[in-house]
Amino acid sequence: MDKASSSSGSAGRGAPTTLDVVVVGAGFAGLYALHLLRKKGYSVRVYEAGDGIGGTWYWNRYPGARCDIESIEYSYSFDEQLQQEWDWPARYADQADILKYINHVADRFDLRRDIQLETRVTSAHFDEKASRWTVTTNRGETVSAQFCIMATGCLSTPKQVDVEGIDDFAGQCYHTAAWPRGGVDFSGRRVGIIGTGSSGIQAIPHIAKQAKHLTVFQRTPNFSIPAWNHPLDDEQRRVQKAEYADLRQREWNSILGISRFPVNPNRALDATPEEREREYEARWAMGGLSFYTSYVDLLVDPRANETLAEFARRKIRQKVKDPKVAEMLVPKGYPFGTKRLCADTDYYETYNRDNVTLVDLRATPFQKFSASGVTTQDGRFHELDALITATGFDALTGTLCNMDIRGRGGEVLGDKWKGGPRTALGIMSARFPNMFVTTGPGSPSVLFNMILGNEYHVEWIVRAIEDVRKAGRVAIEPTQAIEDFWCQHVTDVGNQTLFTQADSWYMGANVPGKPRQILLYLGGFPAYKATCEDIVAKGYEGFAMV
Repeated sequence: MDKASSSSGSAGRGAPTTLDVVVVGAGFAGLYALHLLRKKGYSVRVYEAGDGIGGTWYWNRYPGARCDIESIEYSYSFDEQLQQEWDWPARYADQADILKYINHVADRFDLRRDIQLETRVTSAHFDEKASRWTVTTNRGETVSAQFCIMATGCLSTPKQVDVEGIDDFAGQCYHTAAWPRGGVDFSGRRVGIIGTGSSGIQAIPHIAKQAKHLTVFQRTPNFSIPAWNHPLDDEQRRVQKAEYADLRQREWNSILGISRFPVNPNRALDATPEEREREYEARWAMGGLSFYTSYVDLLVDPRANETLAEFARRKIRQKVKDPKVAEMLVPKGYPFGTKRLCADTDYYETYNRDNVTLVDLRATPFQKFSASGVTTQDGRFHELDALITATGFDALTGTLCNMDIRGRGGEVLGDKWKGGPRTALGIMSARFPNMFVTTGPGSPSVLFNMILGNEYHVEWIVRAIEDVRKAGRVAIEPTQAIEDFWCQHVTDVGNQTLFTQADSWYMGANVPGKPRQILLYLGGFPAYKATCEDIVAKGYEGFAMV
């Protein structure tokens, strides 16, 4: 992969380079921000910690890594020619194809010359006198920018495993979010994998086919629906491209940013059992995330949700031959869809293989690792040659809180957010002027098509930057009043749903010590966008321009 040029100027350890905007992260959001800002005439530099662009799709190279939104929808909408010229090979694109697409976009719009790779931003401090951000990197560089856009991604700080003796394990260790670029050959090896979330569910079938033996250490079983992935032929792609204009219009007006799954406006509890069964079977045949739009009351009424949860449990029991293993895989104790719903290929069928063992860590937790494996509290020793951690992320807040970000009066963002993230619209935080976050906590974020969500946030941010300058001002920030209002509104809306009943990363519950609160706006994208646009129409009501 080509290295991006830093010919726009390296500040070194001397006087800082002066820019209009610094963007942190070269994923989908960072690339679009660079493209749009440059079109508007701003000087921009993007810093990326990896040695290639792509964000989460650069780092997550584990076997089976694949998008759970159809390729035709999980793509940029801002350029019609780009939409027409790119050919997706399958219904759901895998990591390699998504990364090819991202690199194609970077080359097509000549973005690389303003991206500096292998550079991690270590601090960003707001200079109140100058109303500018001083940004420093791990290379000792210093940059001064009027605006700072944190396009750091929602899932970019991997969560590690804390088990006694794990550092003593002498085998090879891998995290799904930091997979070796050349891949890993597990042939003839005894492999353990911790975690059965989205990454684990995608990786496990592939690793099981290769390993001598695979031991899956499961903490909480997840609901997973078949993806029914398949290659796309030329005629299918032609039809899809002809529908793009209508497709995008429907996406932007939808709750999830996905339009190819029909929305059933009815309530599950108003249907007969036979009608519900037909609807659920139809959704099962569609696969993937289609169940989210099967009935309107599934995520707000526990009785309605249970009708779907029991349907899914029955499907799992039908797939897994050993009844005891099947019961270990059946999710209980939280509503369907309130943890990240997964889309799989032969996940449950993998447990019918003779070389796969499932360990229920709730029944038999880890006791201690040693050089050659791990002992569980039932006294059983699991001998391992390699260990994979598919343990997820410190989602939405981890990366920002781990950076040294300081706003007015030297206030540290990580300290401000110790009790939970506080934002206005999920885009800005009070006392941190001119600092923007894409798809941050308090926005629809990961419960909306992430590429479209990033596009919308980038366009809102760039418009705000333009309006600040047109008004002859130097900074914009949310007032404490709108931040308080928005945080309470996000909580109130979330409490009307079933999401709060699950210990998920949507609630911050997967990280010990992290405040348990809903991290996402659950009122749907149309309502969210309407609020954002209304604020702008009213002269950025609730925001102060300095």
